[in-house]
Amino acid sequence: MKTLFEYNWQVRQDWYRWCEEVEEEELLRARTGGVGSILQTLFHIIDVEWSWIRRMQGKSDKAENFDEYSRLQLIRELDARYKTEVEAFIGSWENRMEHNILEETLPDGQVSQDTWGEILRHLIAHEIHHMGQLSVWAREVGKEPISANVIGRGLVLSPQ
Repeated sequence: MKTLFEYNWQVRQDWYRWCEEVEEEELLRARTGGVGSILQTLFHIIDVEWSWIRRMQGKSDKAENFDEYSRLQLIRELDARYKTEVEAFIGSWENRMEHNILEETLPDGQVSQDTWGEILRHLIAHEIHHMGQLSVWAREVGKEPISANVIGRGLVLSPQ
């Protein structure tokens, strides 16, 4: 699982570099699908990852407002600030944590119980899903998308 987080983080950095070559107006243009624009999608990925990790640790998570991070550099800074905590949690992952339960009361009053392993797999899939959307939008902009290939990234299966 750690390897797939590392993969997502590498691909995310590749997308940031890709964004450097695109006009800001294009990065903020409303898109079909996803959460809005290219930058909103990157912000959303970061925010969701950090929020789930915080809640699994029993910590509060402050809801960030995209309007305060609507530039590529601000999103990168937010990512770097949050990644420290996320990376520490993922780095400390042990198989025994797989079945820990996160119990939350939803806005409608229902109680949700999710295993930590399920949550981490959701975070991996969530980011990959949005990277696919970014790839479609990259082609709409007339640029080659970032490769989704895991091979050739120097990732080594981490021991569990």
